Amino acid sequence: MRFFTNIFLLLYRIWFYILVAVPILILFPVLIVSIAYERWYPFFFRLARIWAKFILVGMGLYPVVKRDFRIKKGHSYMLVANHTSMTDIMLMLYLSKNPFVFVGKKELAKIPLFGFFYKRTCILVDRGSAKSRHDVFIRAQKKLNQGLSVCIFPEGGVPDDKNILLDEFKDGAFRLAIEHKIPVIPITLHDNKKRFSYDIFSEGGPGKLRVRIHQEIPTGILDLEDKRMLKLQVREIILKELQHPSIP
Repeated sequence: MRFFTNIFLLLYRIWFYILVAVPILILFPVLIVSIAYERWYPFFFRLARIWAKFILVGMGLYPVVKRDFRIKKGHSYMLVANHTSMTDIMLMLYLSKNPFVFVGKKELAKIPLFGFFYKRTCILVDRGSAKSRHDVFIRAQKKLNQGLSVCIFPEGGVPDDKNILLDEFKDGAFRLAIEHKIPVIPITLHDNKKRFSYDIFSEGGPGKLRVRIHQEIPTGILDLEDKRMLKLQVREIILKELQHPSIP
């Protein structure tokens, strides 16, 4: 029985990569044009949202969203979520109509087709390089100054230890939010790991993706020395929701 389960999981993963690639191939000329100038990024973002929804539907994954806060058009935010799966990217794109840029690990740029656009539209970071981490701040500041939002998974990656529900957070997202006086929006992703883990042969498959968009946390009165307090506050909000889901 386990043999047939593993075959299904392997085919399901292959199907995911097909769904990732097909829209990119079809829209390749349009996508190339959309990344030609930075001011055209909102158009690219709209295409990316269509791509994300296509993948979620094709995988049989349907978001169930509880919104304590509605993201407002024309405002910049720091979107902060737990990270467990490649589908986190698609789900975050699904959640926000407001254009934002991802800060993500450089390794994803190696994925054929997807990586080509990923490295040209996202802010890549090498976690092992101090210079790379510094460059992230410069690029993120530029995007925020353009009126965009930023999305960061502050765990800095997916923990190798499967028993860790939520890893410790890095400071970067909270430092940027305080420096630019933009609200932080904690977002809890419940089921992405269960549905599509990084482990090929772990349990997975179609089903609902529960999401809670928590109330915004203003940063207008905070100073840089408050970043640790803010980081711990946001982590506690997400961890509490993971431990005690408010969505059936």
